[in-house]
Amino acid sequence: MKTISLNDANKMPILGYGVFQIEAKQTQKCVEDALSVGYRLIDTAAIYENEEGVGAAIKASNIKRNELFITTKLWINNTNKENTKKAFMQSLEKLKLDYIDLYLIHQPFNDIYAAWEVMCKLKDEGLIKSIGVSNFYSDKIIDFCFHNNIKPAINQIECHPFLPRTEEKEIMNNLGIAMQSWASFAEGQNQIFENELLKNIAKKYNKSVAQVILRWLIQREIAVIPKTLSKERMIENISIFDFNLDEEDMQIIKQISNNAFTICNHKDPKTINFLLNLKK
Repeated sequence: MKTISLNDANKMPILGYGVFQIEAKQTQKCVEDALSVGYRLIDTAAIYENEEGVGAAIKASNIKRNELFITTKLWINNTNKENTKKAFMQSLEKLKLDYIDLYLIHQPFNDIYAAWEVMCKLKDEGLIKSIGVSNFYSDKIIDFCFHNNIKPAINQIECHPFLPRTEEKEIMNNLGIAMQSWASFAEGQNQIFENELLKNIAKKYNKSVAQVILRWLIQREIAVIPKTLSKERMIENISIFDFNLDEEDMQIIKQISNNAFTICNHKDPKTINFLLNLKK
C-alpha cells in the first residue's frame, strides 16, 4: 500500500476503509472483510457509534498493531478543555487499543483551540500518534495554523469530481498538511456513476468509474477512505495501483466540477444548526 508522509514524520496509507453510516451490528463483519483483502487504515468516529465493531474486528484479525492505522474523531459537544480527554479515552476503550494513530477534531465548532491543546498533550503522552482536523475550510485552517505551534497532520474534507477542492489543496500543501477526502463518490449523487466522461475514461483503462475517481484523487496526493458494505467492492476499490490516468484524462475530469457542495456545506446556517444539535 502506498503511504503519504505526514508533517510529524508518521506515515499513513493513502487508501483506507471508512465506516461512516455503517450500522453498529454490521461494522465488525465489514471491517473484518476490509482487513482480509488488504486494507490497513480504518476510519471511524465517536458520532458513528460503531467504534466497538471496529475494535472487535481488529482483535479478531490478529494483525499486528503496528501494521494498522486507526483513525477516530472528537465530536462537537466534547470539543472543549473539559471533555476532550474523557471523550478520547472512551473511544480508546471502545476500540480496545493502547493508542490511536490519528485523532481528529471532527467539526470546526465549539472550543477547538482548547481541545487542540488537550490533544497535543495526549500526543506527547504517546496515546495518539498524529492529530488533525476535519471539515476545516481554508479560512479556518489558515487561522488555526497561525494560532497553534503544532499544525494538523491532515484535514479531512468533502472532495469528489463535482467538488475537487483545488484551491484548498494548494493551501494545505503550502501549510504542510495532508488532505484526505471523504465522500469521494459524492455518496452516489448527481448520477456520478453514470457520468459519460467518467464512463469513457473507465472503459479506456478497463476499470470502473469508482476506480477512476479514486485513482484521480490519489494521483493528486489526496488520501481516500471509501465505504462499501460489499467485499467485492472493497476489492475493487483497493485495486487501483496497477494503472495511472494520463494528463489528458486528469484534465477531462476537471470538466465535471461545478464547485458546489454536494453533501454538506459547513458555512450554511441550517447545516451548522443541525450538526450542533447532534450529541455524542
